[in-house]
Amino acid sequence: MFIETEDTPNPATLKFLPGRAVMGDAGTIDFIDADAVSGRSPLAEALFGLPGVSRVFLGNDFVSVTKSDQEDWAELRPLVLTALMDHFVAGAPVVAEGVGITEEPIAPEDQEIVTQIKELLDTRVRPAVAGDGGDIVFRGYKDGIVRLTMQGACSGCPSSRATLKHGVENMLRHYVPEVVSVEQVED
Repeated sequence: MFIETEDTPNPATLKFLPGRAVMGDAGTIDFIDADAVSGRSPLAEALFGLPGVSRVFLGNDFVSVTKSDQEDWAELRPLVLTALMDHFVAGAPVVAEGVGITEEPIAPEDQEIVTQIKELLDTRVRPAVAGDGGDIVFRGYKDGIVRLTMQGACSGCPSSRATLKHGVENMLRHYVPEVVSVEQVED
């Protein structure tokens, strides 16, 4: 098994591509610290067991790992590669049954607007964000405000708020006139 590694715009985060599905069509999940795992992901638990791992993001076909400031990638990268290799070779599940992110309830009159927003996010935003080792997840819509969560490398990236407000908000407002603003939701 060969696992590729890519840099991300966030210098504390590396993107690991195992050449197979990680979450697949099940979405994405962002573990902001070891306490957030608590039996939800054997893979994330293994990675948090390594010294210096501060965040783990599980994407469609990649894993983004964020290190603490005092750690060096030269020492941590081989440990992460070994943990990933061991996990996938063993055939262990990536996440426990039923683990994921929930959306806020959507009013029936907003359903068409939400469908447009999700399609724009899926086709225009998520591919670019995934390329940087993260994801953007729709959490809700009410009174013209779109609620989104930045995950993985994007959650800690210094430019994520600017990307969200200037890039994503402007695009959504252009294509969906009902959108007034975009708000970041922290997990």
